[in-house]
Amino acid sequence: MMKPFKILAGVFLLMVTGLTISGCNFGKTSEESRVSLVQSVNPEPAAVEGNKGNGLKTAEKVKKDIQAMPAIFDVAVIKGEKEILVAYKVKHMQRFQMKKIEKEINQKLEKNYPKETFIVSSDFKIFIEAIELKEKVKENTYSKKRAEKQLQKIIKLKKELT
Repeated sequence: MMKPFKILAGVFLLMVTGLTISGCNFGKTSEESRVSLVQSVNPEPAAVEGNKGNGLKTAEKVKKDIQAMPAIFDVAVIKGEKEILVAYKVKHMQRFQMKKIEKEINQKLEKNYPKETFIVSSDFKIFIEAIELKEKVKENTYSKKRAEKQLQKIIKLKKELT
């Protein structure tokens, strides 16, 4: 009679331990990136240089252009020294047209900003990383150099995923 109880208690203990350990991974992420898992967060655009210069204005224009597309419901834009990272989320029913949507985004960006280099991604991991970087830049936790280095890591991650 005692054996089934021990087995059940052991399984329960393993489940609780697993949930506790997996829950700890969220300790590194910001509130905005956790919320982005389930809803639109509409993150503000950011520039590695902070609020100085033309970078933030360009990022705001890019965000406005991409968000105007009917298939897109959330966009994160970060302007670096050489590239602009555009991470976006597509409405659920539009997911079957991902290649077409990405092609439209690239064409729109090339047409409106011919002098800029864009890194475009619909990958959710890239979106979360972009939000995290935006938060660090906004809070002045990262220097310009460190923010650019982190942006380059995100771009490298994007290229590895493709």
